[in-house]
Amino acid sequence: MNKRMLALDTLLAFLVLACTALCVALAVAKPAWVAPLLVLLAVMAAAFALCVRRFRRAAGRFLRAMDGAAASQSGLAALQVPVLAIEKGRAAWYNDAFLNALAGGAEVCLQPVERLLPQLDLAACAEPGGQDVRVGERRYTAYACETKGEEPGVTLVYFFEDTALKAQAEEYRASRPSVMILTVDTYDEILKELKESERARIVGAVEAALEQFIGTTTGFLRRVSAAKYVAVVEERHMREIVRARFSILDTVRAIGAGEDNANVTLSIGVGRGAPTLAEGEKMAAQALDMALGRGGDQAAVQTKDGFTFYGGVSQSVEKRSKVRSRIVAHAIRDLMAQAGDVFVMGHKMSDLDAVGAAVGMQRFARICGRQAYVVVDRERTLAGNLIDEFRAAGCEDFLTPEQAGARMTERTLLIVVDTHLPYLLESEALYRRAKNTVVIDHHRLCVGHIEDSVVFYHEPYASSASELVSELLQYIDAPDKGVRLTALEAQGLLAGIMLDTRNFSLHTGVRTFEAAAFLRRAGAQTQAAKKLFNSTLDDYAHKAQLVTQAEMYRGVAVVCSKDLPPEMSVVIPQAANDLLTIDGVGASIVAVDIGSQISVSARSMGEVNVQVIMEKLGGGGHLTMAGAQLKGISVEQARQEILEAIDEYRDAQEQKTKKKNRA
Repeated sequence: MNKRMLALDTLLAFLVLACTALCVALAVAKPAWVAPLLVLLAVMAAAFALCVRRFRRAAGRFLRAMDGAAASQSGLAALQVPVLAIEKGRAAWYNDAFLNALAGGAEVCLQPVERLLPQLDLAACAEPGGQDVRVGERRYTAYACETKGEEPGVTLVYFFEDTALKAQAEEYRASRPSVMILTVDTYDEILKELKESERARIVGAVEAALEQFIGTTTGFLRRVSAAKYVAVVEERHMREIVRARFSILDTVRAIGAGEDNANVTLSIGVGRGAPTLAEGEKMAAQALDMALGRGGDQAAVQTKDGFTFYGGVSQSVEKRSKVRSRIVAHAIRDLMAQAGDVFVMGHKMSDLDAVGAAVGMQRFARICGRQAYVVVDRERTLAGNLIDEFRAAGCEDFLTPEQAGARMTERTLLIVVDTHLPYLLESEALYRRAKNTVVIDHHRLCVGHIEDSVVFYHEPYASSASELVSELLQYIDAPDKGVRLTALEAQGLLAGIMLDTRNFSLHTGVRTFEAAAFLRRAGAQTQAAKKLFNSTLDDYAHKAQLVTQAEMYRGVAVVCSKDLPPEMSVVIPQAANDLLTIDGVGASIVAVDIGSQISVSARSMGEVNVQVIMEKLGGGGHLTMAGAQLKGISVEQARQEILEAIDEYRDAQEQKTKKKNRA
């Protein structure tokens, strides 16, 4: 068909050129006729264009009818299903069903398909599932195939109308139930200590807010305990709730904002997209555990694709009961009674908190009568001063990951401290080989955490892993004085607490100081612990160099460098801490290329949640202290990702502020 239309186009072009040449010749022969000839030429051109347009339409109808006669032999023309033949991006042929249903009765032969059906994608149509195509109020599924014959390159597209079916499918998806489990974080720690009238008023305000929140949907809310609620809402409303980023969190947080000791926060776990209500409830419970493990005051949504988090702007609320610490201590003691050797391992680039907690659990094992070893890479640690102190005291129970792997047996008990992520362990291979694992950590729970541990002691309220270990040691009675906590071990634990609290200035609670008092009674000296933070002149010079490279970006001091030797990695978190002493700096992020990866340390004074920012980079931590490890990218790419993460965090905060002001 295109060949025949090309011949017609050539003939018409020849006629246009002939008429133009004739007019030019007359104008040259009779210059006085130029004006009339121009007018005549314009009229002829308009008339000619109109004739060409009508001619092409008529020719298209004629050729379509001719080709349709051939196509009808194969049954395509008589099909009630709309069929379109496409050649070189144009509508080459179509049947009457397509003409009436998709073309609106107008002849569209030879028109470009991108203008006729802009959304049509032949590659998508060629897939087994076809392509969803909308034409007005109608819905079609388009399937495409390329014809084979003497003239290849013609694609046939079949349009099957399924408007009602797709509408029913959308309604089914929109009406799928999502299960929500909501709990008041601070009920046991704060609300129970209020007067009955005050507690009743606050709980009533919370319930009213929740009822109003669920009342805007077609779902329902039920209270199942003093501080826990269950709600079921349809997916159509869950989309709006997610789009509003769970505004109920801000509403509940504002209820006790002006009251003394009435900090009210909410944690929400959502099971979304589950095939049954039972599975949705299970997913919601897992999501709630994630939200609570990350410090509460947030919503965790679990789908088949993983977890998504919203909120999390408040500090974790300290749990004042030590019942769980005692239960965990006894559970670990029972495990050690059945185990052989005990290995204690922290995270990569171990710091004073990781090593301090490790030596504390080493002493715990010895009190239980088991030989214990600390697994640490001496060449890649930030706690070299502490390890040197132990070696100077004659303690050689430090093993490299390779040495530990050679000594591991099926009865070996592995204790992981100061992290709960497999890829951050000093040796992930050692963890994979261990039959029994215990996890002791204080960082906010992250997706992909260790799930097969026998004991998972995770408390995000705690200042440090050293604080948790100090509490565990208080519940194990030493059979004799020779196995009690030594002064040097107490100093290591105290140094770990001092590191993560920045000398007791941030993220501290009553139990933090109780743990410090216990360590002080065990012989820890604050001045000696402070010396463990000392650095060499070279360390100080490199730290100062990083600080001078800082740039301010939306209230955050950002440093991205590749000038630091790998052995100077200890100064990265130190530089991040020092940047916070500068006026106008709400948070600091230091990213340094150390060869195998880019190490990122983030710190804040509480106004900026650096944990949220680091999670966007694949890391994690606490509201005031977090980090990440970036691999396979350059320093400049890391800088761009950090700035984008800051933008996303700041934009979300600004939107929340605007919304609050409007309310």
